[in-house]
Amino acid sequence: MPEYLISFGRGAMGHISEEELPEVGRPAAAVCKEAEEAGVYVFADGLQYDGDGVEHAVVGIDGSVTDGPYAEGKELIGGMLIVSVPTRADALGWAAKVAAACQRAQDVRKFG
Repeated sequence: MPEYLISFGRGAMGHISEEELPEVGRPAAAVCKEAEEAGVYVFADGLQYDGDGVEHAVVGIDGSVTDGPYAEGKELIGGMLIVSVPTRADALGWAAKVAAACQRAQDVRKFG
């Protein structure tokens, strides 16, 4: 079955204060639980960032490891849900639920 990445960009939740974050987190967690119960959940999480730098590595084809180059902030993923569903329409339906829960538009991309 095809898998789809449903995601939002780093900083997309910046409009939400620390105090408001649990109010958004609960509905988002509920959508993930609903996806689990529906048997379409593959993975969900947010990516960790350390201040202005990104904790990641770039591994070259020769095995060399560097800490950059960095993508522009607007290109970085903030959070994601991966679902395994039969159709794009199903993926868009789950993305709509995530968008409503997170109060932010979601990007939907098919793996493979």
